[in-house]
Amino acid sequence: MDTRHLEAFRAVIETGSMSAAATLLAKSQPAISNLITRLEDELGVSLFERKKGRLQVTPEATLFYEEARRTLGVLERTRQVARDLKGLRSGTLSLASQPGLATYALPPIIARLLKRWPDGTVRFITRSSPTVRDLGRIEAFDIGFAEHPIESPASVIETIEVPCVCMLPADHPLAAESVITPAHLDDAPFISLYADHFLHEAIERAFAEHSARLRMAVHVEFFGTACALVMEGVGVTIVDVVTSLHFRKVGLVARPFTPRLSYRYAMFQPAPRPLSRIAREFVEAFREHNAALIREHSPYKD
Repeated sequence: MDTRHLEAFRAVIETGSMSAAATLLAKSQPAISNLITRLEDELGVSLFERKKGRLQVTPEATLFYEEARRTLGVLERTRQVARDLKGLRSGTLSLASQPGLATYALPPIIARLLKRWPDGTVRFITRSSPTVRDLGRIEAFDIGFAEHPIESPASVIETIEVPCVCMLPADHPLAAESVITPAHLDDAPFISLYADHFLHEAIERAFAEHSARLRMAVHVEFFGTACALVMEGVGVTIVDVVTSLHFRKVGLVARPFTPRLSYRYAMFQPAPRPLSRIAREFVEAFREHNAALIREHSPYKD
């Protein structure tokens, strides 16, 4: 069924005459009449009758009008979505990440991009890295962030390496130091990720190589929790420089740690398929924003 027939039919119903419908659709009256005749032939029923010079709507036309209106409404919305996508004005982007990224790194990127997508929608899934990887297996998001290993069929877009810093209360005796070493933290209460995490293992090696005692006060799952405990005076911690930015604003100080440590994670997609235009825009925006944050705030300038 030709949509031109439906559009002409709806216009005649809503304007009350062939001539008014012709004006509305910028067509001639004979053209509108021809479209209605073809529609009646296809349906096998009369849609309009002329009585005393006036166009009368048949019962069949009244019944058909509701279906035609709904069909054209769906088509028009589909066309609008297509126009919006072409202009990058709408769309849905699903992201999954660890809480740190979802809380401290991704919001400013999304805020900036939504100015380009005024009708866009972004959905966050915030879980631990193992859970994000598990959700990737069922393709529950478009782009995910998780620590390695990222297993096939997922496709790694980029591996990100972020330098780490030591976080201290502003009034801590070590806050006056320009660089923190394991010797400085010998036997000091320490807050770290769980013992099997690669960063915790790297911290243990650094302390052992410098013959310093790593005195664990608390094991946590996320950097944000570790920093919150530092604020409570529980101990000191080592976190990635991006997470540190938020807690510097609320009173903690960050100092370079030697030997240098890094936090690594991957930006990946659950399956190796072409990214949508919105997803590609997000990837580029994340790369640019994250690199700028590290470049500007990393205490390691070499």
